[in-house]
Amino acid sequence: MYNSEPPLANTTMRVGLVGTGYAAKLRAEALRQDLRTHLVAIAGHTPETTTAFAQEYQTEVSNSWQQLVEREDLDLIVISAINQDHGKIARAALTNGKHVIVEYPLSLDVKEAEELIALAKAKNKLLHVEHIELLGGWHQALKQNLPQLGHLFYVRHSTVKPEHPAPRRWTYNHEYFGFPLMGALSRLHRLTNLFGEVLTANCHQRYWETETNYYQTCLCMAQLYFKNGLLAQVIYGKGESLWQSERRLEINGENGGLILDGDTGILVQANETTLIDMGNRRGLFAKDTKMVLDHLFYGHPLYVTPQASLYTLKVADAARRAANTGLTIFLTKES
Repeated sequence: MYNSEPPLANTTMRVGLVGTGYAAKLRAEALRQDLRTHLVAIAGHTPETTTAFAQEYQTEVSNSWQQLVEREDLDLIVISAINQDHGKIARAALTNGKHVIVEYPLSLDVKEAEELIALAKAKNKLLHVEHIELLGGWHQALKQNLPQLGHLFYVRHSTVKPEHPAPRRWTYNHEYFGFPLMGALSRLHRLTNLFGEVLTANCHQRYWETETNYYQTCLCMAQLYFKNGLLAQVIYGKGESLWQSERRLEINGENGGLILDGDTGILVQANETTLIDMGNRRGLFAKDTKMVLDHLFYGHPLYVTPQASLYTLKVADAARRAANTGLTIFLTKES
């Protein structure tokens, strides 16, 4: 995140939004509630949906994201489009002198992500990659209780979402969504944020599909070995061949364990088991948006850097290479 321009004062941040989906609506709500911003225009994929979105949020329609990022009356571009398009939209926005907020992943290509971070620095503009998983109750509960576990040795993080039937949406498209652990980068980023550098990655994946581009189910299982000796197993699956929903994180240490299962958390130790406060998941996009604006207007620090997101993207890319080759991938700081 680069922004050495002086903090703004007595001005309004003029915003352009790319996307009309769930994340875009949450961004639009957050912007509407903050008097420091004015949502000027929106670009979407489907004309009818984009027009309805613009009417709801009383904003203009741009014919394309290319047209949107070139507008001189915008200061900030918020990217809530399909994963495949994140990198090229961010590049165009930065090239046109705009600050950028982009939902993870910054790109599906590691080299492109590196180039975008360098471009933001060269243009002296903010590049913020959203990682709201770090702001939610799960993560805060983890950070608060980890010291009680002693030396950590094993983590299992599982996200499984059955959908019957599977929707024919971009999130089930190989190219649009990307390799599962890149498209769903937050599953790995939570771990790299807590546990640091990864030394090796193994991974296996399977798809159920009846056409070339779209699948009905995916299942991806990765093993990460961290520099501190921690072994992590990450499971990500979705679709109609899966039958049991799961959102669970288990952390095992020599003095106890943490189990986060849905909205319930417990701390398990030798002589007692304790329920822990999990907070909530509400309002995280609004919190993220406010923190970005506080950074732009007042110079307040942000909670995540694009470099941290880039590192996790490199770990996800190592898992992708492991899945494609069947080999163990060794990571270095240059990987």
